Amino acid sequence: MQRLITFHGRPLSLSVSQRARAQLARRVSPLFLEMELYFSCLIRKRVLVRESIEEADAVVLADKLIASFRPVITETCAMRDVERDNPPVKDMPILHPERFYPHWLTLDYRRGQWRADFGYAGSGTKMPGIQSANQ
Repeated sequence: MQRLITFHGRPLSLSVSQRARAQLARRVSPLFLEMELYFSCLIRKRVLVRESIEEADAVVLADKLIASFRPVITETCAMRDVERDNPPVKDMPILHPERFYPHWLTLDYRRGQWRADFGYAGSGTKMPGIQSANQ
């Protein structure tokens, strides 16, 4: 499934693999995707797959699929924290969060694991099945 949806008033290209759709269909409760944009010594992006979410601004993307966007920051810049999987973070106050909302989100299910990614137009990472105007 590949479609353009609205995420907080902005377009978001959503791509869900056939394997992920089959796994979602087997679920009783929704799957929650937290798109995290991490600011510290460097910028990192990742998608946390959760069984529940406490974000008030979560958006229903599809049947049994809900997502939120969370920009975070660390208290200090320490490379040892960046290398850890879960460094201590806090929400980052952003004046215009819509400027940071992702342009695309992918979801797959392989080898018993959910795999998700998000990104931005022109980030160098291509959406599966989408060709740029330059190709």
